[in-house]
This record gives sequence, structure tokens and C-alpha cells, in this order.
Amino acid sequence: MAAGLATGAAAELSDLHLPVIPRTEDEAARIAKITAPTTDFSQPERFEANSAGAATVRVRPTGDAFSQPSANISFERELEFKVGNGLFKKLWVSAPSSTLASDGLGPLYNARSCQRCHLKDGRGHPPESPDDSAVSMLVRVSIPAADSALSEVIEDYIATAPEPTYGGQIQDFGIAGHPAEARIAITYEEHEVELAGGEVVRLRNPVLALENLGYGPLHPETMTSARVAPQMIGLGLLDAIPAADILARADPDDADGDGISGRPNIVWSDVHDQPMLGRFGVKAGKPSVWEQSAAAFHGDIGISTPLHPTGYGDCTKTQANCRAAPDGNTSDHDDAEIGQLGLELVSFYSSNLAVPARRDYDDPEVLRGKQMFYETGCTSCHTPKFVTHRLGGQPEQSFQLIWPYTDMLLHDMGEGLADNRPEARATGREWRTAPLWGIGLTQQVSGHSYFLHDGRARSLMEAILWHGGEADAARDRVVKMPKPDRDALVRFLESL
Repeated sequence: MAAGLATGAAAELSDLHLPVIPRTEDEAARIAKITAPTTDFSQPERFEANSAGAATVRVRPTGDAFSQPSANISFERELEFKVGNGLFKKLWVSAPSSTLASDGLGPLYNARSCQRCHLKDGRGHPPESPDDSAVSMLVRVSIPAADSALSEVIEDYIATAPEPTYGGQIQDFGIAGHPAEARIAITYEEHEVELAGGEVVRLRNPVLALENLGYGPLHPETMTSARVAPQMIGLGLLDAIPAADILARADPDDADGDGISGRPNIVWSDVHDQPMLGRFGVKAGKPSVWEQSAAAFHGDIGISTPLHPTGYGDCTKTQANCRAAPDGNTSDHDDAEIGQLGLELVSFYSSNLAVPARRDYDDPEVLRGKQMFYETGCTSCHTPKFVTHRLGGQPEQSFQLIWPYTDMLLHDMGEGLADNRPEARATGREWRTAPLWGIGLTQQVSGHSYFLHDGRARSLMEAILWHGGEADAARDRVVKMPKPDRDALVRFLESL
């Protein structure tokens, strides 16, 4: 029985979303050798500059550094990438409209296009002030539930239900005649952390408020989770990591005694009608790029897909006017507002946003920082490298040595980062290890240096200092480091 599947459930978690060509024994041996952790920090490892293998692109010195197609994409498939990009940027309008291919927005929504949240395919940010838009941040909502049918097939599944009035997330915009659900407001409480050598870092703890509720009070047991839009690079490669390789790193009972107990999130796939390994979202709540894309259209823009065919998006039965509003569903689009082909093109685009090459990877200070990263224990969660599946018909992601610095598993990050809102198997204190590739280009692409799931950290050092729970020991080692070693650690992260 696979870890995380209840008794009587499927025997294993298969990569049903991928056209997998099984590895040979020789390939498996080569992969084990090349992905073994290094012990030599005097020079870079082989292929380390190419974070995404043959799909890696050179670094553009502009805000478009995350918007390039995989370097190994063919001319014909690059055309599909560009069409997908057009759909990613498309501004949707309310129905009915003369632009039948673009209507169906909302009626309640967070953004009019994918690009509005993932500006330049980079990282979103919380609202900077009461007058600033929260367009690249959303708030998930749910309430506890007594039971769930999924508990019978997924071990440790935590039953929840959408908030009865507001659904699965707060939509802070509405089309004409439909009030927004709420205004998202963030304020901060700050505290100081003193580092070795006398350096002081101020951490800001966000306080979320949902103001001007448009449809009445929230359920008294409502759980909320504020999240900024993540960067989009390398998603297809993360999708192509063998589930078996991810599960092999799981240690839910901390059998090796290192204090790290990563475990997989296991979620229900609406496409394949069975449990699958969760990969995407800050709590790994979706099993593939395709299902993540469909969910975002449904929840964020109010656009129906073949997977989520209702034209009213996330509106609940309580929001009767929203459900009764005209929609853009049409037989020309598979009885949805964006059909199968359109969704596949957006997913293809999302899967082929390329990871830029490393910078300064052979610099002595960066190599020293890499040694600090390893010796501090960061690699216990931020696994440096994997080799993707060999795939038929998907050459860009096929059999690539990649360096994403994530194990794709859930970890208890302590009370300081807890949102206290579970998702599938993930508890309110658990988060999927965030990939680190491209993190040093955040300022260049997104115009800010805000990190973590809700953008609370204003620097890489602040992000490190927020680590708790399983990461307590690693964080404390950083606090006690001499300043030159801490500076080298940050230089290493900036090179990724």
C-alpha cells in the first residue's frame, strides 16, 4: 500500500497525467549517482549552471526573464506556446457580449486574466496600502466538516467544506450589478530578531481583515488563508518529476531522527477519478498543471472549463443572483467558457515557461554560501536536484536533470507561518517546500523582494527567519552564523 492511501485504496500513486516511458535499470543507476548530494564545495557541480537542463534559457536583463519558452522547444511547439500566452493574457468580459470567445467573466472574480495575478509570470505581492489593489493575492476560505468520502481512500484526509455563503475563496471584484464579496486588507505587527554579531532583523506578521462583506457575515468557524500568486517558471518540469522519487524522500515518522518529517499531500484528481500525488499550490493541493490551470480559471476568473462546467464560478446557492446571471458557456467551447483546446494551450504555456540559467555559480562566495546551505540542513527539504521522467511526446520536460531545490513534500513550518486552514492531508501548519530556482530574479521580474506564501518576508533573510517547526534547528544555525557566512548564504540563494 502506498504511503498516504487508506486500506483498500489503490496500491500506488501513479503519474497518470504523463506519457511515461519506464526507466531502465541502467538509467536508474545513473540517476542515483548524479542526484546524490555533493560534498565538494570548491567548485561547481557538472551541469549546475543549467537549472532546468536542456530547457534552461539565458538570463534576460529585463522584467521578461520569466516569460521565455523552454530552450529546447521546437519551432512548431513554440507557436502553441505563443497562442497559450495569448490566452493567458486575455482579458475576459461579462456575458452576454459580442466577443463570444471572451465572455463569461465572473460574475464574481479576483482578476480578469491569468496575467493580472501572475504579472510577468512572476511572484505576486500583498496590498502595499489601503489604496493598493490585492489583485495578485487571494484568500481561501473553508469551514471544518464532520466527514468526507475521501477519508475512505486517503489516509489522514482532513474534511473541510466551502464557506456556506462565500464558497472556496473570496472574490474581491464583481461585474456590474454584482457586489464584490469583500475587500482584502492586510496590516502588520512587527518584532525584532537579533542575529550573531549584533545585526537586527525586523519581521512583520500579517493581520488579515475581510472588510465590506457583500453577502452577509462569514460562518463563525471560517478558516482563512491569504496567498500571493507564485512565480510560474519550471512548472512542467516539476510536473514531470516521478512521483516515486518524491515519495522516496518522505519520512512522515522521522525514522532517521533528523527532525524532518516530510510527507506527501495526496489529493483527489477530478480528471482521473482517483487519488494522486499533490504537486501544485502552496499546500500541494492540485496534482497537475492541467488541473491547477482549470481550478484557477474557475476560482480566480469565474471562467468555466470542461472540468468545472458551471458558468457562475465559485458562487454559492446563497448568491442566487450570481448563479442566475448570464454566462458564456457555448457548444463551440465544449459547453464551457474556455474549452478543452484552450485549457490545453494555457497549460502548455504554463508548463513551458523556462527557468533562467544560474548566475555567479562559480563565484567563491556563492560556493561558500552553497556549503552553508548544505551544512545548515536546508537541503533536508530543499532537495537540490531530480531527473524527470522520460516522456513520449513531451520532449521539453523529458529526462532532464533539474535543480529546483524542493522535495515537493509537506512540512510543519511552525506556528509562526501557520494559517490553521487544512487542505486535503495538509494541516494548518504544513506547507509544500517552495522551489527556489529563479528566486534571485524576483526583484528584476516582479519589482519587489517579497517572499513566502503571503509575501510577508521583505528579503531572503526574513524568509529564512520565519522558518519554524521542522526548520527550527536550521533557522537557529543561521541566526548563530558569523555575518560573512550569512551573507554568503544569501549570495548563494540570489544566484539560483
